[in-house]
Amino acid sequence: MTELQSLGMRLADPSAGAPSRRGGAGPSDHKAVTVDGTTVMIPVHTGSAFNSPYLAAPAGADGRSAIMRDGRTIGMISFPRQPRFYKMQTLDGVPYSHIATLHGRDVLATTVLQSCIRYESRRKSCQFCSIGQSLAAGRTILRKTPEQLAEVARAAVLLDGVKHMVMTTGTPNATDRGAAILCDSAFAVKSAVNLPIQGQCEPPDDDAWFTRMRDAGIDALGMHLEAVTPEVRARIMPGKASVPLSRYFDAFERAVAVFGHGQVSTYILAGLGDTPEAILRCCEQLIAIGVYPFVVPFVPIAGTPLEDHPAPSAQMMRELLAPLGEMLGAGGLHSGEIKAGCGRCGACSSLSTFERKPS
Repeated sequence: MTELQSLGMRLADPSAGAPSRRGGAGPSDHKAVTVDGTTVMIPVHTGSAFNSPYLAAPAGADGRSAIMRDGRTIGMISFPRQPRFYKMQTLDGVPYSHIATLHGRDVLATTVLQSCIRYESRRKSCQFCSIGQSLAAGRTILRKTPEQLAEVARAAVLLDGVKHMVMTTGTPNATDRGAAILCDSAFAVKSAVNLPIQGQCEPPDDDAWFTRMRDAGIDALGMHLEAVTPEVRARIMPGKASVPLSRYFDAFERAVAVFGHGQVSTYILAGLGDTPEAILRCCEQLIAIGVYPFVVPFVPIAGTPLEDHPAPSAQMMRELLAPLGEMLGAGGLHSGEIKAGCGRCGACSSLSTFERKPS
């Protein structure tokens, strides 16, 4: 799984299973693949994927596909089916798939606001970000209303057995940084269906927002560092780096006090320039606070300034994830105990396979 996520995979039948995702927020240019009972997101539309030694053969009568490396079959995989709720639309004609999508196997994901104050200028935006691509291609809408989100979430639970939900957002302002939008959205969803929710935003300017988000129905919180050293942050995400690491760590402590140990997480992209040692040092600090560091391999997305930046090698990811798995166990953190969100889903990284269950 680690090597597949670094090298990507070619598809003999691109139409197999649920559709792959191009552009947008979250795991883009990927396809959900089930390997040995674990569903992971594998790059299929990147430059490395086009040249990958891995090829998924057409599905057999049992729905499974052979996965081959350099022409030799090494195992069997399957593709999660397209969710039933994708066939539905709102009364005003918006396809449900434009409002929220299925990530992995059982998590519903939405970008509540498909724009960001930082994306307007490529000089200030995160250089890996493609939040505007799916909007420009007509695969989503700019703002999902609370009512639309509640309608789609209820259908996804009833029709497809969705178990939890991720709500992320582009940053709309330099004050609450999306917390207010998340509160309105989560309250509507929880009023319609009992579904655990992770909210994701930058640290708001006022710590009172953590309590407001929890009271609105958000069960877990993600505040994503992406890069862990000031130099890399300034180069890769010049706008977001204006929120210093010191504010993130202060916000992590405040948020853990509200949401609980292990219910606050952060996304860290390996391969952007931070050394493995720097990432592990940061993870050690995060775990001590009670924050789950979800370390994933960087995937270059077409159409972004970093489209030609190489993904990290599988060896680098193993050297990162093996000690991190031990650190998580020693710190009493486990992805399976997160109520909702990317860490619980785990599909964008093989980290969960390296975890040691806390005693």
